[in-house]
Order: sequence, then structure tokens, then C-alpha cells
Amino acid sequence: MASSDLTELERAIEKVVDIFFQCASREGNKDTLTISEFKELVTLQLPNLMKNVGNLEEKMKSLDVNNDQELKFGEYWRLIGELAKGIKREKVGKKK
Repeated sequence: MASSDLTELERAIEKVVDIFFQCASREGNKDTLTISEFKELVTLQLPNLMKNVGNLEEKMKSLDVNNDQELKFGEYWRLIGELAKGIKREKVGKKK
């Protein structure tokens, strides 16, 4: 399916996937994020949503469920879900 055929939401999901693999391909295993790749992704792509996270190494450890010091796509997706839930809570709070 061509990108032009995708809906806005489908393009957003495709972008989330593309950014993961762009960052993961910089060093080591091209299918996982190392700590330096994770820090780069957060710094460049999530500076506003992750500004209050604090220690990125600790955040990565909390996402790394199999404790291999790398983030597989599913572990990264947990972060995206957490961030989406935070945005939702913020939007619901503004409606009250």
C-alpha cells in the first residue's frame, strides 16, 4: 500500500515504526535500541513528552522487560503507549 493511500492515523503509526528502525540501525543490532540510540531517539523525537522523565538509563531499564540492555520494538511500543496515556489524561483533565 502506498503511503498516499494511508489514513492520517495509519501514517502516524508508520512514522512511529520508521523512527524506531532509523534509530536502531545506527549501531549494534538493527532491530533493537541500545542505550545511546534510545537517548538519541528521546532527545530528538520526544523532547517535550519526556522532559520530566529524569534519568533515561533508568527509564530504559524499566522498559527493558527481558533485561538485555536493549529495547526491542515491543518494549519501545510500551513507551509509546505510556506517552499516549499521558496525553489522554492531560486532554481529559482539560475537559473538566
